[in-house]
Amino acid sequence: MKITLRAALAACALAIGATPALAQQPYPNGPITLVVPFAAGSGTDSVARAVASGLADRLKQPVIVDNKPGANAQVAAQAVSKAKPDGYTLFMTTNTSHSANPWLVKNLKYDPIKDFTPVARVGELPFALAVTPALPAKTLAELLDYARANPGKLSYATPNSTSLVAMESIKHIAKVDIVGIPYKSSPQAMTDLIGGQVEVYVADLGSGMGMLKSGKVRPLGITTTQPTALLPGVPPIGQTVKGFDLTSWNGIFGPAGLPPAVVQRLNTELQAVLADKDLQGKLAQIGFQVWPSKTPEEFAQYVAGQLTHWRTLIQQAGIQPE
Repeated sequence: MKITLRAALAACALAIGATPALAQQPYPNGPITLVVPFAAGSGTDSVARAVASGLADRLKQPVIVDNKPGANAQVAAQAVSKAKPDGYTLFMTTNTSHSANPWLVKNLKYDPIKDFTPVARVGELPFALAVTPALPAKTLAELLDYARANPGKLSYATPNSTSLVAMESIKHIAKVDIVGIPYKSSPQAMTDLIGGQVEVYVADLGSGMGMLKSGKVRPLGITTTQPTALLPGVPPIGQTVKGFDLTSWNGIFGPAGLPPAVVQRLNTELQAVLADKDLQGKLAQIGFQVWPSKTPEEFAQYVAGQLTHWRTLIQQAGIQPE
């Protein structure tokens, strides 16, 4: 899929600037659906429910989270891309649908730029590489040494594109052979890691924090560039795997053609929601860092830049689209 940064920015600007007729009644005048491309209990789901509650309070209308997992966020993305652009169907998604899938899926049924209107970036969700305790490895370096000594005998769970690209990048840089096993949801991947059906899993802190702290799995590294107080003693992956650079971002979109007045209203209210210290503290407990964009245009530029960055990551890791 060939997308230049200039073309991506232009398409984002067109999406934000589109002006179909607004409904006669003030927006919003009914419930809003916030589609999430992952299962209940996932990190994105946890963030979505917290943000939806705050947004509902601000808009004085229900904001209902609708989980549509499947095909690495493709099911939800396709559904939202075809929804009426009236502000009543929104999409909280991540780099999986909008940065990675365009380079991982040959015949993607949606365009991450042309088919959506960027509203606001919400933040960043760190991931942690964990192993089943049955493995002898106590550090990431030991895991890589074990993998080199046992090529093709270890497997890793991959319920989303972040987990996939993270592990494939590690494999490429460290030159190890670990077999990827696709999963439909993060909770199921964690369950199988605990049970030993897979040996390695790069888990989002949102869905995996409880198990990562429980002793039932062993965290060996995190995707952020700095350590986190939530997982004391767990170092950044980049300290061991030089050149590892991956950010898992999260944001809210509408379908293409969302009226500018609706975009601005949603962005304004989301700024207030995300500035709330109680919400920030709640999300920090699952490792989520609130990091809002100031304007829809800023978010559009960020999305376009991340699309280019993830293309580089995926190509460098040698991942072929399927």
